[in-house]
Amino acid sequence: MRLTFACLIAACALTACQPTSTPAIDLPPARAQIITATPSPEATPSETTPPASATPQRDILFPYTIAGLRERNYPSGEIQVGEPLVVIDSYTRYPIHYTSDGLTITGILQIPPGDGPFPVILLNHGYFNRAEYRSGDGTDRLAEFLNQRGYLTLSSDYRGWSGSDAGPSLFHTGLVVDVMHLLRAIPSVPQADPGRVGMLGHSMGGGITTKILTLGVDLRAAVLYAPNSADDADLIARWGYGCISDINPSQCNSADMLPATLPAELLDAYRQAALDPLQMREIAPIYHLDDIHIPVQIHIGEADGDYIGSTPPEWSYKLYDAMREAGVPVELVRYPGQRHSFTGQSRDLFLERVAVFFDQNVKNP
Repeated sequence: MRLTFACLIAACALTACQPTSTPAIDLPPARAQIITATPSPEATPSETTPPASATPQRDILFPYTIAGLRERNYPSGEIQVGEPLVVIDSYTRYPIHYTSDGLTITGILQIPPGDGPFPVILLNHGYFNRAEYRSGDGTDRLAEFLNQRGYLTLSSDYRGWSGSDAGPSLFHTGLVVDVMHLLRAIPSVPQADPGRVGMLGHSMGGGITTKILTLGVDLRAAVLYAPNSADDADLIARWGYGCISDINPSQCNSADMLPATLPAELLDAYRQAALDPLQMREIAPIYHLDDIHIPVQIHIGEADGDYIGSTPPEWSYKLYDAMREAGVPVELVRYPGQRHSFTGQSRDLFLERVAVFFDQNVKNP
C-alpha cells in the first residue's frame, strides 16, 4: 500500500518550575509503582534548523511552517455564548462559537459555580470521525473534573467538526489557528482570568498543543496526553497524506483537509514536502522547541500504539528527550499496561497528577 493511502481508523476518547535533570514524581509510594518516569534512550534531533530555501515550493508552504505560524496575526475576537445546555452543581455548560480565518468555529464552555474570575484550561480533543463527533466529545470528562477543581474550561471543535465551518488545514495548521483564535478570545468571557491559562491536548489535540507551544503563546503550563508525534514526518509515515476534496478516512488522513479549490501549486507542494527532509524540519515542532519556557507534562501509556489510530509511546519518548535537550521544564509519566485512553486506577492517577500540575502552575503560580 502506498504512503498516500495509509488508513486512519480511530476515534479518540477521554479524553516556579525550572528545567531539572530528572522529572520529579511526587505521588505516594503505593501509587508510584503504577506510574514511573524515566528518560528514553531514543535519539533526539540536535541539529539546528536549516535556513529555508528560496524555492517556489518552500515559498508557497511558508504559511504552514512554524516560522509562518509565528508571523501570522491572530486578532482577539469575541466568544459568543449560547443558552445553557446543562446546569448542575459543579458546572454550567454552554455552546459557543467564534471566528477563525473567517470561519465559524463551535465549541463548549463550562463554568464552575461562583463569580470568578476563574483560571482557564483549553482542552484540545483528539481525532474523531466527523460523522460521529458531537461538540465536546473527547474533552467532556476532563472538563467536568477540572470544573470540580475550580477551572473554567473551553473546548474547540476545530474546523470541519460538529457545527464548525469546514476549511483547509495542512499539517494540522488550520486546527492550530482555530485554537489560537480561541486563546486570543478568552478575555471576552467575563468569568475567565486571561492571566491564568493552561492547555491540555489528547492524541491529535496533543500534537496541536505541541505546535502551539512553539509559537510564543501566553500560557502558564501544558499537558500532552498520548500526543501525536511532534515530527510531522512520523504522522505521514503512519497515516499518509491529508484528504484532497472528499474526506474518506479509508483512503487518506482526514485529519488534514485540502479542498480541491486550493491552488494546484499548493497541493503539489504539500505532496512533495514529505519527500524533503529540510522542508519537514521547517514544519515539525520538534525542531523548534528552544523558545518553550513553561512547564510541560507528557503522559503516555506503555501499551499505546497497538492499533492504527493510536500513538506509539516512542513518539512521546522522542519528544521528551528533545524537550530536555532544548531546556524545556518537562516531565514524562509512563503508565504500564495502559493504551490510548487510560482506564481504572491509572485514569484516576492521571487526573490527580494533572490537577496538581495545573494547581501549581496555573491556578496558584
